[in-house]
Amino acid sequence: MIKISNLSYAYTKNTPIFSEINLEFDRRSTAIIGQNGAGKTTLAKLLKGLLKPFDGEIMIGQYNVKTVSAAELSKVIGLVFQNPNDQIFKSKVLDEVMFGPLAIKMSESAAKKNALEALELVGLHEQLETNPHDLSLSEKKLLCVAAVVAMDPEIIVFDEPTIGQDYAGKEKIRNIIQVLKKRNKLVMTIIHDMDFVAENFERTIVINEGIVILDGDTRKVFAEREILKHAHVEDPSITQLGKVLGFQETFLTVEEFVQRWKQSQR
Repeated sequence: MIKISNLSYAYTKNTPIFSEINLEFDRRSTAIIGQNGAGKTTLAKLLKGLLKPFDGEIMIGQYNVKTVSAAELSKVIGLVFQNPNDQIFKSKVLDEVMFGPLAIKMSESAAKKNALEALELVGLHEQLETNPHDLSLSEKKLLCVAAVVAMDPEIIVFDEPTIGQDYAGKEKIRNIIQVLKKRNKLVMTIIHDMDFVAENFERTIVINEGIVILDGDTRKVFAEREILKHAHVEDPSITQLGKVLGFQETFLTVEEFVQRWKQSQR
């Protein structure tokens, strides 16, 4: 779905962010992790077309990111910003979610149908007339998710989706991701919440100082403790607990750990 070839990018000439990055993405849900400044958000903006590569190429399906606008790319890839206030500008929830579908030339009836379904998915279907700025931070983030989902892109990128979310909010985000995966969407995230990564994403890419240092099945990536330590990335909490208690396995969920613990006590 996405092919990145020899990608280089820099905000200033003598300070490269990426140099000759090569990556391919299929439909596996994918988390991109690394410490602040590693280049994760820059990569997301490059994929969305908000930034253009200096050298190399990003192909998203038939689109070359270098030569098409971010507006054109909106048909195939959506980005949910970390700060919802950067994304919200309408005075009613329903209008906010309908704006994107209408902008990509959906009919008004299709745009409204998609918007209502997306708002149902995120749990805001009873607040159609509410001013988005009267919503809580958690609800604003869910509104932005709905606005992207309503456009029905093949690829959806979440930038730090769990920031500002309580347990209930995280569960909603988890459910949304599972629904999108069942719809055969490529779901990607840039995130610091390793517990959420372990529980929800099939593939994990670790970026450190603009270089991909790990890429693969999430369980295998979190088994590479020394490399993660070098990248200043902590293991998920349940993975740490398993290691402290002497288990050789790399646990990704509490359920896995409990089952293995029970087996060890027999």
